[in-house]
Amino acid sequence: MGLGKSGLAFLAAAALSACATSEHKAPQADATGATGPSVEMGRCSSQAAQFAVGQQASQALLEQARVKSGSLMARVLGPRDAVTMDYRSERLNLNADETGKIVRATCG
Repeated sequence: MGLGKSGLAFLAAAALSACATSEHKAPQADATGATGPSVEMGRCSSQAAQFAVGQQASQALLEQARVKSGSLMARVLGPRDAVTMDYRSERLNLNADETGKIVRATCG
């Protein structure tokens, strides 16, 4: 029993629609409660985490940067830390110097 041309067209359309993604964006509030530019939820925006540069690394700063950047995960990397080279669009990296001061915020 075959699907026919209309059945194949329906399956193709259903398969394509399953691949469609929607962007979920939410405004991010700063410490004063003011909202800034929207970031895509789950996808890292390193620009939104630049406020951390120059600050001392801490768990609280890492979490604040993660939330503001829209990332699902975040980590602080020291100058001698071994890291994986896999790129993850939902991960924020805060690079710190030898003293623990954040020198760069990147995604991946």
